[in-house]
Amino acid sequence: MIQKPRPFQRRLGTNRAHLRILQTTDLHAHIFPFDYYNDVAVDHSGLARTATLIATGREEVANSILLDNGDFLQGSALGDYIAYDRGLKQGDLHPVIGAMNRLGYDAATLGNHEFNFGVPFLMASIARANFPVISANALLKRGATPREDQRLLPPYLILDRRIRDTAGVLRRIRIGVIGLLPPQFVTWDESKLWGRIESRDIVETAAALIPEMKAAGTDIIVALAHTGIGASQHVDGMENAALPLARLDGIDVLVAGHTHKVFPSAQFSNGPEIDLKAGTIAGKPAVMAGFCGSHLGVIDLLLEQEGTSWNIVASQSEARPIAALDPTGHRAPLVVSDTAVLKATQHDHDATLDYMRSPVGATRRRLCSYFSLVTNCHSVQMICRAQSQFIRQSLTDPEHAGLPLLSAAAPFKAGGWAGVENYTDIPVGPLFQRSVADLYCFPNTISALRLRGSDIAEWLERSAMIFNHLTIGASDQLLLNDAVPSYGFDVIMGLTYEIDPTQPPRYSLSGRLLNPEAHRIRNLCHNGKPLDPEAEFIVATNNFRASTQMRLVHSPDARLVFEAPTTIRNILLNFITQHGTIDPEIEPNWSLTVPPDTSYLLKSSPLGQHHLCGVNDLSLEPLTEVQEGFMHYRVTARFRP
Repeated sequence: MIQKPRPFQRRLGTNRAHLRILQTTDLHAHIFPFDYYNDVAVDHSGLARTATLIATGREEVANSILLDNGDFLQGSALGDYIAYDRGLKQGDLHPVIGAMNRLGYDAATLGNHEFNFGVPFLMASIARANFPVISANALLKRGATPREDQRLLPPYLILDRRIRDTAGVLRRIRIGVIGLLPPQFVTWDESKLWGRIESRDIVETAAALIPEMKAAGTDIIVALAHTGIGASQHVDGMENAALPLARLDGIDVLVAGHTHKVFPSAQFSNGPEIDLKAGTIAGKPAVMAGFCGSHLGVIDLLLEQEGTSWNIVASQSEARPIAALDPTGHRAPLVVSDTAVLKATQHDHDATLDYMRSPVGATRRRLCSYFSLVTNCHSVQMICRAQSQFIRQSLTDPEHAGLPLLSAAAPFKAGGWAGVENYTDIPVGPLFQRSVADLYCFPNTISALRLRGSDIAEWLERSAMIFNHLTIGASDQLLLNDAVPSYGFDVIMGLTYEIDPTQPPRYSLSGRLLNPEAHRIRNLCHNGKPLDPEAEFIVATNNFRASTQMRLVHSPDARLVFEAPTTIRNILLNFITQHGTIDPEIEPNWSLTVPPDTSYLLKSSPLGQHHLCGVNDLSLEPLTEVQEGFMHYRVTARFRP
């Protein structure tokens, strides 16, 4: 790989030095460039490839530090295999930590997914890290003020370094690094964290600790914040707080993540207080390095020493990719894998492959998610059926057992920012452990809620936020709101209903009631009759959705009636093994309203055009390929005589 010219070469002078901050984020336990779900090597992910960029980035400059922004333990079959199947005994080295040790990280912070497997597993995993792990707002006990909080880990660290200036002289610099994550992580993993872990707002925490870090003699402060670029105005407890965080006096550099996006990039071309050319947010140098090792974040700082303190004179940020699209729309590698990282984790990779290749059953129908956001989907409905069966067998309390049972699930793999490869596509034939992991790629556990019909209707209205507000009679309108991930689009089996995107959304992206008179959910029925707002139901779902929905419902008697540590992936596995060979039929559930003389555009994989026969209620016409390898499909109502 050709090395890039060093920044600031013409601006280096007396008392000046060049410091480079390198970042990885949202690695999600991707070390090898390998897709365990489809059992194929890939070119666009894996820390082993990012490691080559890290080595190059270090070679280009005299002074650098390497930081990770969190979500490193969960998210791949390897991570789940270590957590659930092989286990992590006291003293064991987690392969992700082993790879990071090999690369010599200077520090890391926690992301929300570090808590998916529970606190004991998290602490055992980081126990053998050769680098400090910090988190300022993951709390054992919340105090009266942020400075009185009792924390799970140190809130920040000060890297006492010697950096080489332009004359070759070593000079001392003290780099403060504070770790932060979305406070919602406590809600998202409530079943594992309730009574053990608390949280606090990102901006409030940072503002309280900055003076303490300054008093300790830091020259510059880096916010190592597992948070994305969201709303400009700060509100307490916001999930994506990069903008208000960057505005804080004392924060010199922002290292962001969580949303799997890339900064600087065209994804943020219209954002307020963003300078894509310089790579700044609210005037502060910033970077966000995608996900799963797709990019290496690079922030170059030109520093000038005045007396004993350092100031940032200039900066430049970039996100370096490990792969790029070729003319056919496929991602081709730009770097090779680091052999030392591969060698350090080869045993765990091989063990994961052996496990994932274990047969578990067979299917007579193709299970794919290419059109799961516009029509009923075999893969989503199979999850719903498995959840329903488990809750029906487990919820034996007579107070609840007689109520109608519904089941909610979402299409987890449906393109989006994760790219054109992010779809489930399991052919007719044998099913393996990797097939189960492909169908349900999160470590969620099973829960059940008791809700009234009115709350279920509002749940569906919030799910319908994924669609843009479209116009009757207009052609080729982009259907999906890219700001809403596909896992936010729950469908609820046991009901029938229509979704009309030509109506304004009832809720904002944050879940706030936006248009009280608006209703996108139409003809909502149970057993062929209009849903009674006062009728009570049991809804099978996952622990993540149960926690978030319980904070949004209006009925005072809504409650969680069942939870268990059993993962939905294991429930799905048992469902498949009990049947041996599955032959899932599509049940009438929900449909998308497309008025006459109106068309929508759905962005999906070009591979979907080979499976249009499974879409019965809409007409989908493949158009031309668009950016990043996706294809547009024109969605219209299917003519019925």
